[in-house]
Amino acid sequence: MLHGRKNELAEIDRLLTDARAGHSSALIVRAEPGCGKSALLRHAEQAADGFRILRGTGIESEAELPFAALQMLLAPVADRIDTLPGPQAAALRGAFGLAPATGADRFLIGLATLTLLAELAEQGPVLGLIDDAQWLDGSSAEALLFAARRLHAEGVVLLFAAHEDFAAPALPTMRLGALEPAAAAAMLAERAPDLPPHLRDRILAEAEGNPLALVELPRADAGSPPVGPLPLPHRLREAYQRRIAELPPRTRTFLLVAAADERCELATVLRALAVLGVAGDALEQAERAGLVTVCERSVVFEYPLMRAAAYQAASFTERAAVHRALAEVLAVDPDRQAWHLAAAATGPDEEAAAGLESAAERARQRTGYAAAATALELAARLTPDRERRVNRLLKAAETASRAGQPIRAMALADQVVALAEDPGKLVRLAVLRAGVEFEHGSLRAVHEILMAAAEAAPDPAAAVALLLDAARAAWSTGDPGRLKAVYGRARALPLPPDDATVISIGAIIELVTGDPATGLALLRSHAEKVPGRALSHDTVIAFLSGDFESVREGMLALAGECRAQGMVGWLPSTLAALAEAEIHLGRFRDASATAAEALRVAEDTGQSHRAAHLHGVLAFVAAVGGDADRCRDLAERNLSHFTLDCNASGAAWGEWALATLDLGSGRLGAALDRLEAAADGPIGYQNHASHFAPDQVEAAVRLGVPERAAGPLARFERWAAAAGAPWTDAVLHRCRALLAADPEPHYARAVHLHTTGGRPFDAARTRLLYGEWLRRLRRKSEARAHLRAALELFERIGATPWADHARVELRAAGEAVTSAEPDVAALLSPQELQVVRLAATGATNREIAAQLFLSPKTVGHHLYRAFPKLGVSTRVELARLAI
Repeated sequence: MLHGRKNELAEIDRLLTDARAGHSSALIVRAEPGCGKSALLRHAEQAADGFRILRGTGIESEAELPFAALQMLLAPVADRIDTLPGPQAAALRGAFGLAPATGADRFLIGLATLTLLAELAEQGPVLGLIDDAQWLDGSSAEALLFAARRLHAEGVVLLFAAHEDFAAPALPTMRLGALEPAAAAAMLAERAPDLPPHLRDRILAEAEGNPLALVELPRADAGSPPVGPLPLPHRLREAYQRRIAELPPRTRTFLLVAAADERCELATVLRALAVLGVAGDALEQAERAGLVTVCERSVVFEYPLMRAAAYQAASFTERAAVHRALAEVLAVDPDRQAWHLAAAATGPDEEAAAGLESAAERARQRTGYAAAATALELAARLTPDRERRVNRLLKAAETASRAGQPIRAMALADQVVALAEDPGKLVRLAVLRAGVEFEHGSLRAVHEILMAAAEAAPDPAAAVALLLDAARAAWSTGDPGRLKAVYGRARALPLPPDDATVISIGAIIELVTGDPATGLALLRSHAEKVPGRALSHDTVIAFLSGDFESVREGMLALAGECRAQGMVGWLPSTLAALAEAEIHLGRFRDASATAAEALRVAEDTGQSHRAAHLHGVLAFVAAVGGDADRCRDLAERNLSHFTLDCNASGAAWGEWALATLDLGSGRLGAALDRLEAAADGPIGYQNHASHFAPDQVEAAVRLGVPERAAGPLARFERWAAAAGAPWTDAVLHRCRALLAADPEPHYARAVHLHTTGGRPFDAARTRLLYGEWLRRLRRKSEARAHLRAALELFERIGATPWADHARVELRAAGEAVTSAEPDVAALLSPQELQVVRLAATGATNREIAAQLFLSPKTVGHHLYRAFPKLGVSTRVELARLAI
């Protein structure tokens, strides 16, 4: 019986009950050693009648074998891997060494884990028990946590037992504290009923409510004095070590071999004992002492602290001998052999280092980057040659970065700086450090790192490539001084006058501080010759020139490629660009669904900068829809991140969102002040400043201060001339109409130009302003035509504040107006909308799940909720809806 855990047991039982009803959950049970985490997991296992139960555990070891714990958890169902979608099945087989590694996105393993758990749950609820999660290998932890965060409606429960230092953001946590005195006394009385009162009181005091201590301290020598102020885990370890010291030498050796083998495989332990000349009956003695049991051909220690005590009680000489014996019997498993040879090394050892480097390369191929980085770091420490040590440290730093471990990557990079002399390696190091800062730090730091690296570059071509990235970073920070410094440095390099990279840097300067038309012309003619861009040349030009239809097409294609190939880590940035294009095109519901998916994936994959950017994008959508609380909350998250990443391009969305909220609510002064402040700071050097210039013009004129419209109008005129698109000309005529003595020709021209573009929000705003002007002139019949068209467009795209304004104007123009029936798409959540649209194309639940990185059951759940909202009952009916 578990004493003092009534509430915790009830919570576990509730999760199991929910799983039987088809709901999924994950829970982290956190506590200090000995507080009963494993006991709660055992209770869950006993209570999970009718569940398929999967078990995994982390093992404390210097060795880190990629996906070892995940493979342990899923081994009983490995035969089901072939039922997964092709890329997921290939990735999981490669991770487990069952097939050649595919080199897929590391997050695809987590998605495959999610899909496999969902497939198993089709036959009944599933319970996954992961004990000692703080010792999971990094690759397994990442995959399991990715899957846990995306569980929804499968009937799966994942329970993790872990120490406080186990990082599992966004997952619910249950914390186990010490037992209350009454519960501790009851437990001790049950376990040791014959203790004399003085010993009972001493043990209760020393145990401090720790259940394991209440079990183990009575077993220790009753006459031994208190061990003093050592923390409780150390006292327990001492108690274990006293028990181990009383055993015969061969039994102690058996325990040491079992503790040293990271998998505790019985066959491996027995073979190593034979190499050491120890008889196999040592196992029987260890079992009789209650220290270990044999379960499914593995040696299982009674408690993890017992394993640590068995290992640490031995001398280094004894441990080294055991590791050499294990290495000898593991010749068929070169990865494990390499770790044991390294553990047996007494100093620099090139053979052991080379073995670890080879193991690291195999781990990298399987996307086990965390394990590979650990192996390379240890290999570097064992490497006698300085140059090889630098190479291995540099590879360790690069691999840690790919594993999503920025702090570790930077620490390793610092070690390289202290040792490296070769300019080429220093450039590689700079690129690595800049990449870490780009993803997790400050763009200003990116610029500084790249500028310094360009000084040390081995040749002008390498230097100018670094300077181009420095220019892009400076542009995103909104710092023209940094940009000009980059350009000056680039022009001083001994390169041909027509060097495409130098010209591209000059083009950025023109775009930011000079003539946008000149900048775009230079980029169109030269940027395609510059290698290394994430986006295609045409997509970049389309973004800068306002051709968002082309951007949308390009991003849809790239997102489709990411989904088909399982490139999970690439998806947030791709979908963020797609959502921005959809906003500019007035497709706000699409933008909301796209950005919401991007945000989920960004948070699941630890991309905090991308998440902050997406908060800003979603804030803008909320502003257009009039959801003030959501807009302010998201914008605050976006803008607070600017102090960390210094990304003015991302912060522009937060500022624009708040200004749009003010503009739609009639707070013209607040909107104008905010946009002016943004345009006068770093955001003024981003493309957004051109896009929100018409909002400044409108706010200034309606506020009665048209002189404050001159600057933004000039800014938009320059950009519109460069873009040369019908929609930019239409908006420009609208701005001129607001300022003209005779606005009608401009309004009429704007309305005509809008008919050739696909930007309903801009078209509706033009018609609203035109209709207002006509109504004030008492030309009510003409006004109603434009106001009616504006209202229809606003309602269709979900621009609620503007629709309300158009409705008021229509009534003032003499037309009775009723509230419109809600658009069916507005009834759905962003994820439901995505699922429904894919289902309407005829895609199956499995196909939709593979595209959206969900489980098929979650897709089914979304359809189950969406069908009644839409008034349909079949997919055939769904296909007939305009959504």
